[in-house]
Amino acid sequence: MQEQPQFLDVSGTRIAVRHQAGGAPGLVWLGGFMSDMLGSKAETLAALASQSGLSYTRHDYSGHGESGGAFRDGTISRWLAQSIAVFERYTEGPQILVGSSMGAWIALRMVQEINRGAADDRIAGLILLAPAPDFTSDLHAPKLTEDQISSLATHGYFEAPSGYSDEPYVFTRELFEDGDKNRVLTGPIDTHCPVHILQGMEDPDVPYQHAEKLAALLSKDDVTLTFIKDGDHRLSRPEDLSLLERTVTGMVETIRQG
Repeated sequence: MQEQPQFLDVSGTRIAVRHQAGGAPGLVWLGGFMSDMLGSKAETLAALASQSGLSYTRHDYSGHGESGGAFRDGTISRWLAQSIAVFERYTEGPQILVGSSMGAWIALRMVQEINRGAADDRIAGLILLAPAPDFTSDLHAPKLTEDQISSLATHGYFEAPSGYSDEPYVFTRELFEDGDKNRVLTGPIDTHCPVHILQGMEDPDVPYQHAEKLAALLSKDDVTLTFIKDGDHRLSRPEDLSLLERTVTGMVETIRQG
């Protein structure tokens, strides 16, 4: 039976959190747009953390999963603030952020807000799966149809079918406007920690060239980019999950060796 979540109030919204105590470096899961913390990748990390004696923290953004709030009220800034609040409340010591799709964007913004190149930086590593930083401006905005642009202007949002859920995606004008304020692919990105990117080359949502662009902007840091030739956006097949486990284990060992 799945353990019940704890709840953290962030600006009046109940954010659902699951935290496993353990050693360092801890793992922090950051899910994607319209995903929750009980997916196969998040659960794989829960099992790995238990087996390895590592702390593990995950949460649902507002409007996602077990958290409160309406999905269409969410923005990158709000979800970022919630993620930082959970990080500060539930974690201690060095942490590895594991971000999937939009979660990779959140992770990159977290490291900009938290890591300053000091010896005691809390974020010790980043593992980014099918990273989708700046997806509003770089991936979605160029493909908007006239009807979608009209709906954004008239109604403030539009809906689009999802290939991963029966519920449609909801894109709001505020999400696009706020996304512009959180862009990270505008120049060099200093994370002050190692980064490992896992990217499927058959990803229909985030082209592998997007991961290449991100890796090029991380030139000052220790960056590894692994392409999965037949991998899709989910990266949730057994072989993908095994690769995730190996990647996390490898980064844990590297960090512990100093």
